[in-house]
Amino acid sequence: MRVFQNLLHASSKYVFRQTCTNNIRLLPQKRHAYFSRGRSATIDMAYASYQMTDPQKISNESPIIIMHGLLGSKTNWKSLAKAINQKTGRVVYTVDARNHGDSPHTYEMSYPLMAEDLLHFLKERNCDKAVLMGHSMGGRTVMAAALMEPSIVEKLLVLDISPLGVSGSVSTLPIFVEIMSKVRVPPDLNMAQARAYVDELLSTVVKEKGIRQFLLTNLVYTGTEFTWRVNIDSIANNFNPHISTFDIPESSMFEGETAFISGSLSDYVRPVDEEAIQEIFPAATFHYIEGAGHWLHADKPQEFLDLVIPLLQG
Repeated sequence: MRVFQNLLHASSKYVFRQTCTNNIRLLPQKRHAYFSRGRSATIDMAYASYQMTDPQKISNESPIIIMHGLLGSKTNWKSLAKAINQKTGRVVYTVDARNHGDSPHTYEMSYPLMAEDLLHFLKERNCDKAVLMGHSMGGRTVMAAALMEPSIVEKLLVLDISPLGVSGSVSTLPIFVEIMSKVRVPPDLNMAQARAYVDELLSTVVKEKGIRQFLLTNLVYTGTEFTWRVNIDSIANNFNPHISTFDIPESSMFEGETAFISGSLSDYVRPVDEEAIQEIFPAATFHYIEGAGHWLHADKPQEFLDLVIPLLQG
């Protein structure tokens, strides 16, 4: 695979200090050895924040952190994050996982590492509590963070991903990554032409137009060439076993309020597994959005908001 050297060390870190509602710093807690083994340095995740300007409408409740799925970015959540902020008054942060969006690229990538990045993000903002919401890969990241530092999680919302097993469709993700790594775009095209060119290449394997459009959000022009914003090499190298599977230490448990929200057409979370999931997340509730697939928030955005907003306000 080609190494995108022009992106590896030139990531933007749109990071500034912002204090959360509560100014209590997190204290270190003893963690299971699984979550401590082989950790590399945490990164400063790129992020966007959404907050009302009217002081009377700003909630004093803890912020909401939203993490995207594999090959996604914080921009995928822009409209929904705005809507959640408007409905709840809570500050909403959307973050880029390492090797995604505008966050730094790293050789190592795993759920414990991404959870550490998320915990670092909260500590830097002096947040003692937060609502953690994540989709797919982001859902497993927030689950890992909750198992590592349960005291920081006010509520946990896991979107169309299970801590148990994997969907059969997950096998297509390495194919997407491999195809993306082989794409070469003529440098004389403009962005619209480049997107059309790559869309045609992807269409030979990725039949769903919506998925192709999702992948194309990662296409960028560096000034000399078209390339991918995501770190394709690291994702490919770490997908098996660090991303495709989710190892749970024995006796790990998060007893706080947890909601698993899934698409009824998706097989990432199966009703037959609900009882086993509750052994790890005993307070878990399960919700299925009719007519939605894995990208439930994109398939049924209004239905998604209608379900999530009461959970956040309750």
